[in-house]
Amino acid sequence: MTFQEDASDIAGKYRVISVEKSDPPSGMTGDNWYRYIIGAGNSKVIGCKPGTLNTVTEHAQIAAADLNARSTRVGSIYAPRSKK
Repeated sequence: MTFQEDASDIAGKYRVISVEKSDPPSGMTGDNWYRYIIGAGNSKVIGCKPGTLNTVTEHAQIAAADLNARSTRVGSIYAPRSKK
């Protein structure tokens, strides 16, 4: 079983591209592992998580929403403050 989202979403917004059943990562055990891909443009985040298709999809959607919230901040927190 897999989850696949339409790639026609707005460019620049992180979204869940796919969630698919996979083998456990090296050194891990269990039967229900899923690999998910979150992307925006050329950027991709790939992760693995145990659980059901629904719980891993929900986890990936929350992660994508968090990435979008972080990317809407104006300026860098590391940029020097402007002089008065």
